[in-house]
Amino acid sequence: MELFLEQFPIVVKALNAGFLQTLKLFAVTLAGAFPLGLVIAFGSMSRFAPLRYVTRLLVWIIRGTPLMIQLLIIFYFPSLALHKPIWGGTQSGRFFAASVSFVLNYACYFSEIYRGGIQGIPVGQTEAGLVLGMTRSQIFFQVTLLQMIKRIVPPMSNEIITLVKDTSLAQIIAFQELIWAGEAFMKGSHGISGAVWPLFFTAVYYLIFNGILSVLLGQLEKKLDYFR
Repeated sequence: MELFLEQFPIVVKALNAGFLQTLKLFAVTLAGAFPLGLVIAFGSMSRFAPLRYVTRLLVWIIRGTPLMIQLLIIFYFPSLALHKPIWGGTQSGRFFAASVSFVLNYACYFSEIYRGGIQGIPVGQTEAGLVLGMTRSQIFFQVTLLQMIKRIVPPMSNEIITLVKDTSLAQIIAFQELIWAGEAFMKGSHGISGAVWPLFFTAVYYLIFNGILSVLLGQLEKKLDYFR
């Protein structure tokens, strides 16, 4: 017990630093994937056939392969092809590579949710807007968008919760996020060797963060109930 109390402040400090990196990756992924997903959704619904086919092929590839493989390819393949490191060996370079991988992956998943939300709006509303002289962009932002948001909040919430846990995959390219910080104590870092219990403590961070997100997303869903 005395040894546990001595080690606890060191563990908490290291886990806090790892969790901060997890939060950064989470925030950057959402900031990039939300708008990019909408762009991809428009591409997959485009009337221009080549753009539609290329976009849907990209979505099929990204959704059909593991995120871990995508991380490895994006981080290592450009360096192997160009015979020089493009990301660098620093944590900032690894963070940037992980961000690119996560944004692209989640944008493709979000695009399908967007597409389902948009196509779920009755076509009659668009036709009515056109009859009234509205442009398609006006119809989208003034008629379709808010109804779409209501429809996509539940599946988006599920993807956001999944993203919190998926950030742990970034350790495959040695990005020092929360799980990496917990495993470091098993490998002899921080002057502590063979300690397994810090790794279990990482679950507490995920549970608390996901709990907060679940409450916030639940409140958002309730506020959008007026579309029922």
